[in-house]
Amino acid sequence: RYCQPTGGSRQCGTRGFQPVEWTDQGIVLSARRLGEGSAIVTLLTEAQGRHAGLVRGAGGKRSRGMIMLGNTVHATWRARLADHLGTMRLEPAVSRTSAVLDDPVRLAALASAATLLAGGLPEREAHPVLFRATTILFDAIAAATDDWVEAYFGWELGLLSELGFGLDLSRCAGSGVADNLGYVSPKSARAVSLDAGQPYAEKLLPLPRFLVGQRGRPVANHPGTDWADAARLTGHFLERHVFPREDGGLPAARGRFVELLLRKNTTSGVLPG
Repeated sequence: RYCQPTGGSRQCGTRGFQPVEWTDQGIVLSARRLGEGSAIVTLLTEAQGRHAGLVRGAGGKRSRGMIMLGNTVHATWRARLADHLGTMRLEPAVSRTSAVLDDPVRLAALASAATLLAGGLPEREAHPVLFRATTILFDAIAAATDDWVEAYFGWELGLLSELGFGLDLSRCAGSGVADNLGYVSPKSARAVSLDAGQPYAEKLLPLPRFLVGQRGRPVANHPGTDWADAARLTGHFLERHVFPREDGGLPAARGRFVELLLRKNTTSGVLPG
């Protein structure tokens, strides 16, 4: 029997066989009750990627609070064979859900991101950059930082990139200029400048300037808001590449988050950007 460090975690096993144990930090993506006191918990871990396991005793008061989505836990996973479901032993690390329970929009944001990860990432494929980005995003949501909404849509762009469907927002697809960008082509996923895109504005997706590190409304007299445009932009490519309509489309949790966000934005009179 041996143990060796692997990408920030520890894997153990028997020489000549697949590893049957690892320890790592993980962000809770979902917890599905199984029987009276157990649950199948899915985590996003740094070294093991999206990974599920059976947690016994999950019905207890301490465990119920620990396995709420968005929290970070210390996890030890064991199984007889590497491709088995296995069991997880969890210890609390960072609690975030309790900080957002009274804020439906932030709670919906955690649920949306967790659902996108649970449904969009291949199982047991490491994405350490995405893990760290998700940790930063969830911390921002829990702390209600001023820019957490902008961080959320930036995170969705990062998710697309991690899955191999990144957008090119560095320069205009037609003219090559790197400034005054205002649109994105829904087909090529490349940015288009305001001047070049104006004749085709109805066929292009508005590009919120906060997604390219700038401020101000990109398109004069445009009826939307930066947040609505960002939701439409990332949602278009998530549905095109990751959650196609023929398979059900974008998760309901993502739609719920956008609905609550834009409703609050309208009723509060806050116009972002």
